[in-house]
Amino acid sequence: MPQAAQVLTHRSLEGVDIAIIVVYFLIVFGIGLYFSLKERTSADYFLASRNVGWFAIGASLFVSNISTEHFIGLAGSGASSGLAVGHFEWLACLIVLLLGWVFVPFYLRSNVFTMPEFLELRFSRACAVYLAGVSIIAYIFTKISVHLYAAGVVLERVVGWNPLTAALVLVVATGIYTVAGGLAAVIYTDLVQTLILICGAVSLTVVGLNEVGGMAGLRAAVPDSYFHMIKPMTDPDFPWTGIFFGAPILGIWYWCTDQVIVQRVLSAKDEGHARAGTIFAGFLKILPVFILVLPGLIAFALYRDAFVIRNGQVVNGDIAYPMLVINLLPAGLVGLMIAALLAALMGAMSSVFNSASTLVTLDFYKKVAPQASERQLVNFGRAATGVLVLLGVLWVPFIRLINAQLFIYLQAVQAYISPPIAVCFIFGILWTRMNAQGAIASLLTGFVLGSVRFILEVLDKTRHYESGAVRWLIDMNFLHYAVFMFVVCAAVLIAVGLATPAPDRRRLGGLTFATVDEKIVTTGADLGLSAPKPAPESHYQHVVNLIASATLVAIVLGLWIYFR
Repeated sequence: MPQAAQVLTHRSLEGVDIAIIVVYFLIVFGIGLYFSLKERTSADYFLASRNVGWFAIGASLFVSNISTEHFIGLAGSGASSGLAVGHFEWLACLIVLLLGWVFVPFYLRSNVFTMPEFLELRFSRACAVYLAGVSIIAYIFTKISVHLYAAGVVLERVVGWNPLTAALVLVVATGIYTVAGGLAAVIYTDLVQTLILICGAVSLTVVGLNEVGGMAGLRAAVPDSYFHMIKPMTDPDFPWTGIFFGAPILGIWYWCTDQVIVQRVLSAKDEGHARAGTIFAGFLKILPVFILVLPGLIAFALYRDAFVIRNGQVVNGDIAYPMLVINLLPAGLVGLMIAALLAALMGAMSSVFNSASTLVTLDFYKKVAPQASERQLVNFGRAATGVLVLLGVLWVPFIRLINAQLFIYLQAVQAYISPPIAVCFIFGILWTRMNAQGAIASLLTGFVLGSVRFILEVLDKTRHYESGAVRWLIDMNFLHYAVFMFVVCAAVLIAVGLATPAPDRRRLGGLTFATVDEKIVTTGADLGLSAPKPAPESHYQHVVNLIASATLVAIVLGLWIYFR
């Protein structure tokens, strides 16, 4: 095995590597140009004409979720603590099935373009404004910054690119095809990017396993605990209680209610394709444990001396993935791997740009300009995307101010805003008695609880609280805190909902399980939007989707049992 002295610090790109990267950019821009000539209506631009098939939907769901921070974070956690972080990936396999089987029918039948629109139909305009506002702010101040930070780190370490210059070029490049082609360009570039991402990551894993002596050699080189995913309740990072009770709450918010994810499903040509797309994404989500987490274990086995270990914990795990790329891959595969990293970043960034512009256009501009024509909506959507790209460019100079700790804080923001949103969507479709007053009270309660935790964590770094309730609140694992927030927000929703008048049942047709067969009185069209309503799932599609879903569940449960 290589020793620390042999570890390279960066790689120079050769001609074949550069050629692969250039071809990747040409394909991406070509797709953006093609779809820029076809966008005529808001449905074309924001929902890809509602004509997307299951394969493209599944691929887009996958690559919208995977970005460069996954290459760094998952491999880093693998080097630090083994496969346990893979719980989030395999839980996603099951939660995305909830999107397809539970939430998709309500979204498609109500003919909405955005998730705030659905909350407006089910509850009130105030709930829609809250969700749209929080989502847009979170996209700008967390997702864009996190994507750029992670990309800068990995590209600087692998090929020595200046992170500021690289980030600027990538933001502008992503913005060009996103502004031009809308969701269709995003989805079909995602399809290409998924193939590149998987090919690059699989290549590195295969080369790494061969270098370490296969799975047998890897098991012999790392602690046995690295291959056990179920951790005790006291584990600081991945307690089993947090994984099985807290992580699903965050997962339901992300996979079932977040605009970035759900917008891909709303573009489906019919309900069967929408559901099949979520199932395909579930199968793809099996892969990250083996192509992103496992390389972290391989890096730890091959280059253990390069890792800093304090109190039995690896503290610089984020070097794992770049180290493998630098030291193991030959010319050509380095270019493929860089293309895969670029695909991950650009796929995630384009999804954020497009979804945020959709929210700005349809949940705000359309409300103040209800007579806006389809062409005006498309033009405003392009302009909004351009503004978001500009904000991304303005973020670039601040990348060097983002350190590893701030990176964690930015990620935590999403965990602290998700429980109340999940509460409103879950109870909204399960219980007709829940009303707008309870929903907005729950959302605001969750916002306060999340803000308090976040602020205390930041203050604790300078004044360190010694004991008491504040210390308990800060030390609680963030997954356990998600459970706490969910319970409190659910209690507020129920209490306020029962203490105030029940909603008009006539307006709940098709929006809850109890009223699923009742006539839908209000749809997205009543909010000023027009798009063809997707056809229901056929009997054949239903049978195939049911068998595929059962197969996916069996595989995931089998993997959990094997790596328990």
